[in-house]
Amino acid sequence: MVAVGLVIRLVVMGFLFEFQLDPARDHFTFGFETGRIARAIATGQGFSSPYPEPTGPTALVAPVFPFLLAGVFKLFGIYSVASAIVSLTLNDLFSALTCVPLFLIARKGFGVRVAVWAGWTWALFPYAIGLSNLWIWETSLTTLLFTSLLLATLRLEQTRRLAPWLGYGVLWGVAGLTSPSVLSTLPFLSAWLWFRQRRLRTNCSGPMLASALVFLACVSIWLVRDYRTFGKFIFLRSNFALEFRVGNNDDASRPESQYLLPPDNPIEMQKIRRMGEIAYMAEKQQEVKDFLSQHPGRFVWLTLRRILYVWTGVWNPHPIWKLGDEEGVPNILFCSLLSFLAFLGLHRAFQDGLSCSIPLAIVLFCFPLVYYVTHADVRYRHPIEPEIVLLAVYGALGAFSAGDPAV
Repeated sequence: MVAVGLVIRLVVMGFLFEFQLDPARDHFTFGFETGRIARAIATGQGFSSPYPEPTGPTALVAPVFPFLLAGVFKLFGIYSVASAIVSLTLNDLFSALTCVPLFLIARKGFGVRVAVWAGWTWALFPYAIGLSNLWIWETSLTTLLFTSLLLATLRLEQTRRLAPWLGYGVLWGVAGLTSPSVLSTLPFLSAWLWFRQRRLRTNCSGPMLASALVFLACVSIWLVRDYRTFGKFIFLRSNFALEFRVGNNDDASRPESQYLLPPDNPIEMQKIRRMGEIAYMAEKQQEVKDFLSQHPGRFVWLTLRRILYVWTGVWNPHPIWKLGDEEGVPNILFCSLLSFLAFLGLHRAFQDGLSCSIPLAIVLFCFPLVYYVTHADVRYRHPIEPEIVLLAVYGALGAFSAGDPAV
């Protein structure tokens, strides 16, 4: 599965990698903000300047992927053809390797037949093939890490051995420093583990505490860096208010208003250069408070639209028939069918009393919460799409094999 998935992704990369080499805005499309930070690291300027113009130290994104990309730049050249190929190859490798934890999760929770179907579906999954080659970003790495975290959660269900729990804390730390959005599921998956062990009459409080301390030690490295750099506590990323404003404003023609971001708005670009990142984000926080106090109904309406959009791809009431457009009819049909089958599979998992049904439900219901209130994009859901694929396979096999007790 991994080999076939990787080969397919690399073939697609051969047709798409030149997209990263667009020289406009000094190669900004090569990794966008992460590419800019990686360039700053590689040229000795530190973790800084995520936008087309220098803006100083930043906490805009989590550190793991920018440092990884900076290593690629150091070895293969900044914004070079070789760096584009290597970066996309890493994306493709992360995406293909996700077959492994997905297969193991499915085999543990649903049996070998579902595992085989789920693994092959991911190897050939159009979203995974496309996203790993369109964006030099942390998405494919986050997907691999988060799927591995779910596997680790299920395997810790019946163990009190200290070593696996310590590794669990490290894995959460690395995942959080790659994409803090995954941490929205941490308290709920931890609570499930604790209650599950209590039900099995075992006590994991000690190992769980040790795991939590390891996790905190991992993320505290970056928290200390941010505090020393900016003089205030920042939890991994500084830009929540800015992302909130991108999705909550007077323009609802698209899920996000990119023109409000500094790279696409000269006024905002000059403002963040003049004020500095922290003061600029503080101003955005005040704008968020003003918006919520003045337009609470609009916020609720936009949130409901985003929930629909995450699971169906429907934003505009009259979508166009355009292949490859995330708001086009083909994507809407595919996304809606996939989501329907996933929730059907989740329902069936609860009916069958599978122990993995609650962790899977936590992933589906908790991970997208931050995007419901800020703004959504097809790639933002991608870290939980292995679980969606797994449940969709289980739902589809149940629907097409109704009455077969072996399924």
